[in-house]
Amino acid sequence: MLKILGANISPYVRKVRVYLAEKNIPYELEAVNPFAAGPEYRKISPLGKIPAMQDGDVTLADSSVICAYLERKHPQPALFPADAAAYGRALWFEEYGDGGVSTLTSVIFRQRVVVPLLFKQQGDEAAVQACIDKDLPPIFDYLEGQLGDNATALVGGQFSIGDIGVATQFVNLRHAKCTVDAGRWPKLAKYIANVHARPSFAAVIAEEEAMFKPKA
Repeated sequence: MLKILGANISPYVRKVRVYLAEKNIPYELEAVNPFAAGPEYRKISPLGKIPAMQDGDVTLADSSVICAYLERKHPQPALFPADAAAYGRALWFEEYGDGGVSTLTSVIFRQRVVVPLLFKQQGDEAAVQACIDKDLPPIFDYLEGQLGDNATALVGGQFSIGDIGVATQFVNLRHAKCTVDAGRWPKLAKYIANVHARPSFAAVIAEEEAMFKPKA
């Protein structure tokens, strides 16, 4: 069976898991802590990042590479558009999630969730607030401007890898109690709610939120 290696609260691991759920591809998730990845894991992921994948004799690392590989192997239902322009736009939004929205996640989620949870230290709330005040608005403004009135997908009204790449980062913001102000960004707030309500996202969100609930 296909194996995904990584931590389930990683936006990049979640990206692959949502992709697999949308494709209805069975897989096994093997927990890997990226902060303590050993030499065996480095043979699969030389950069030490998560996720990595084992598919028979094929091993790959990086969420974008894994999804692109799986799209060739399991083309239906298509999550990469066939039209060249739409394909390019979907790849762009995937990258905007990985390299744009992730700049918020790397501060807000890290300081509010990762530092207290994994390092048992108090996060830097001043850094979080500075990120929310300065870095967040232009990113949310851009996404708001890219969405149509239906706010269901970023490219051509069809759910794609671009939507997965963007929306997975917003799950981490949600875990960090940072949500979209519907008064200021109504299309984006509706869009994120719609995407996170999809069964593929809803299942992993529920699984992750259960991790943060206090033990009885």
